[in-house]
Amino acid sequence: MDGLVNSFFRLLLPSKISVKTEKFLKNITLILGLLSAIAIIFDWYPLTMFLSFPFCLIWIYCAWLRTEPQLKWVNLIFLLIYSYGIGRYFLNL
Repeated sequence: MDGLVNSFFRLLLPSKISVKTEKFLKNITLILGLLSAIAIIFDWYPLTMFLSFPFCLIWIYCAWLRTEPQLKWVNLIFLLIYSYGIGRYFLNL
């Protein structure tokens, strides 16, 4: 299963990025994480899902670059949960 996910990411995303680009992505992720935490505290549903979705995508990508399988799989599970929640939200509008 890990090989399938890796080949999917290899197909869609570059396998190497500069340190500057990776740092930029991680800073964006930090901002998204902080905004998501604020949205949770103030109960700004569904903003929490919309902020957490790209957060997970970026961390999956950065974990994939550094071959950190646990981080990749944890965020992949959260990404699937957020995808389900976002889908349900749009279907119930």
